[in-house]
Amino acid sequence: MSWGTELWDQFDNLDKHTQWGIDFLEKYAKFVKERIEIEQNYAKQLRNLVKKYCPKRSPKDEEPRFTSCIAFFNILNELNDYAGQREVVAEEMGHRVYGELMRYSHDLKTERKMHLQEGRKAQQYLDMCWKQMDNSKKKFERECREAEKAQQSYERLDNDTNATKADVEKAKQQLNLRTHMADENKNEYAAQLQNFNGEQHKHYYIVIPQIYKQLQEMDERRTIKLSECYKGFADSERKVIPIISKCLEGMILAAKSVDEHRDSQLVIDCFKSGFEPPGDFPFEDYSQNIYRTISDGTISTPKQEGMRIDSKTTVGKAKGKLWLFGKKPKGPALEDFSHLPPEQRRKKLQQRIDELNRELQKETDQKDALIKMKDVYEKNPQMGDPGSLQPKLTETMSNMDRLRMEIHKNEAWLSEVEGKVAARSDRRHSSDINHLVTQGRESPEGSYTDDANQEVRGPPQQHAHPSEFDDEFEDDDPLPAIGHCKAIYPFDGHNEGTLAMKEGEILYIIEEDKGDGWTRARRHNGEEGYVPTSYIDVTLEKNSKGS
Repeated sequence: MSWGTELWDQFDNLDKHTQWGIDFLEKYAKFVKERIEIEQNYAKQLRNLVKKYCPKRSPKDEEPRFTSCIAFFNILNELNDYAGQREVVAEEMGHRVYGELMRYSHDLKTERKMHLQEGRKAQQYLDMCWKQMDNSKKKFERECREAEKAQQSYERLDNDTNATKADVEKAKQQLNLRTHMADENKNEYAAQLQNFNGEQHKHYYIVIPQIYKQLQEMDERRTIKLSECYKGFADSERKVIPIISKCLEGMILAAKSVDEHRDSQLVIDCFKSGFEPPGDFPFEDYSQNIYRTISDGTISTPKQEGMRIDSKTTVGKAKGKLWLFGKKPKGPALEDFSHLPPEQRRKKLQQRIDELNRELQKETDQKDALIKMKDVYEKNPQMGDPGSLQPKLTETMSNMDRLRMEIHKNEAWLSEVEGKVAARSDRRHSSDINHLVTQGRESPEGSYTDDANQEVRGPPQQHAHPSEFDDEFEDDDPLPAIGHCKAIYPFDGHNEGTLAMKEGEILYIIEEDKGDGWTRARRHNGEEGYVPTSYIDVTLEKNSKGS
């Protein structure tokens, strides 16, 4: 099966076929190029999608690390890797398929042009030989006709009795001349015919088959190249399938890592305040005054005395709304986080301690490095001046001391918070005992009685909604002092319901800390409010100094 033998007379069709083959090659190259653009755009859009849903965040603003969030972030990372594999596919197709096709197409055009030029030259040479043979044939034919005419003229004059001998001789010479020229043209024609037949045989059996064979081999190589590119087109994607499978497996593992119980626990850890739920409301018996006798009137005496003592200070101050956790202007964050609920305060302190420990470790490592460098400089003065490291070493030591003090201070606050949370129930029990032996006991109405059986303690009011207890704070009867305290640290008291105090100031305790980190206190002038329990040194007394 050869083009040279089967298609010896189809030069024009082979010209068109080889041109179609190159056009088809370039068409496939264009297809690959568009596929590459699709892969690149797809990868770009995937990366933009990942970037959109996984923005950069500072560590302070980081969202809670719920397992569902972590799984989603892992899926985004896997999707980003998946986008990278699409870029690898595009790059591989561009280098292995498209680039190779374009180079091969250029070489193919050059080779095809050369073979067609050779075929045209061979055809032109055969046409030239045919023209030479045809010219010699026509000349031989013409001379034969002239010789035939001379023969007829000679025979006519020779048979004519009236013709002179000179005319006959002249006709005979003309006949001999034409006959000689006809013989020469006959030999020329025979030679040209033999040459043409030889060139024609060579053309159709040697030259053209060789050119067509080269065109056939060129076309078959083009077909093989297309086959290789088809395979490379698929291999470019098949190579990344294992990595893409790992990305998809990573997404599946991320989905399986979602733990609803852990997320629920994280919600508790993030929002747990450490407060206890409000207790039961006491029964307030307003009918007891109806059944009192005159002999029982002494019960109200302490109440009247208490009212007389603080009568100057109860106006305006005692009637103020002391709701601690209601809506109020936000004050500045305190260094010891005492403005936060106990559990959140404990977490913040623990985080700060961890950060300070990391900073201390960095400073320690830097100090060790500076000491080693200083020793090297002392042993090898040519490497540097040991004295140049002393300022940096001094600064590092100072930073270490500062960090140690900060860690110690925060650890003290943390121990205080943890101790209060652990001892909350014991403290409440002791406070109940102290109240039992205090002069006068709080009745449901806020008055005092000597009968311990009538004592009923109300729930911590700061855990209820402000609107439910505004009336309670507007009671004209001030609470009695159950002890006193000394301010260890100053407190600004910007928030509504808090009481500002100076370091060393003595205040009366009128309500103990119920486990929320706040104690209700009163100044000598009657001003009341809440102060942080960690800022004061509390002393509970059986006999109050004033109420």
